[in-house]
Amino acid sequence: MKFSANLGFLWTDRSLPDAVRAAAAAGFDAVEFHWPYDTPAADLRAALEETGLPALGVNTVKGEGNGLSALPGREEEARAAIVQAVDYARDIGAGAVHVMAGFAEGVAAQEAFLRNLRFACDRAPELTVLIEPLNRHDAPGYFLSTSGQAREIIAAADRPNVKLMFDCYHLQIMGGDLTRQLRDCLPVIGHIQFAGVPARGGPDAGELAYDHVFAEIARLGWDEPLGAEYKPDGDTDASLGWMDRYR
Repeated sequence: MKFSANLGFLWTDRSLPDAVRAAAAAGFDAVEFHWPYDTPAADLRAALEETGLPALGVNTVKGEGNGLSALPGREEEARAAIVQAVDYARDIGAGAVHVMAGFAEGVAAQEAFLRNLRFACDRAPELTVLIEPLNRHDAPGYFLSTSGQAREIIAAADRPNVKLMFDCYHLQIMGGDLTRQLRDCLPVIGHIQFAGVPARGGPDAGELAYDHVFAEIARLGWDEPLGAEYKPDGDTDASLGWMDRYR
């Protein structure tokens, strides 16, 4: 298995360029970011080039919630956030942008989300545009909460570069049966992330058997880096004992 360090949660005590260097030293195969915009893209790109690690993706900004793109009447702000993310992703050589939906519900929210997703896809046809269901315990009221809903949105968006961010942590909480969900969603998955359930710690603790989940991912032929998006209990380096086990 190959692994990507999500630097929104790992090595948060360091600057992003130094976190990239730490990820390389720890043996990660790639890195990904939440909201790197306070770091000049040139500085981050220099660290990526120095280490040879690919950057997988960035998120659109949260606004006052968890995104803007499903909020009716906020199209101008949502599209500015998309442009910002696309431009930054291009500047650092990242391959994907996660378009965050925000807290909303209903038909108008879905229509707004679809319009903004199509805008993102058309503006950056060379990038993967990701959407991610978030569980309703951590993010109550978030527009997108299940893999089934995400698949419907992807079909309705009707763009080849919109894909699912399959976060094992969120989807286990929202319904479990992950191996079946992985098989059903495989044609539309653009990235896979993981964390322990329910505490969102490392994958070697909690109720979810990642030995089984990772074996199923490999059996399905997925060979892209899996995103380690978990919250270490203390020092990040001290939390990495799982890497040798799962490789």
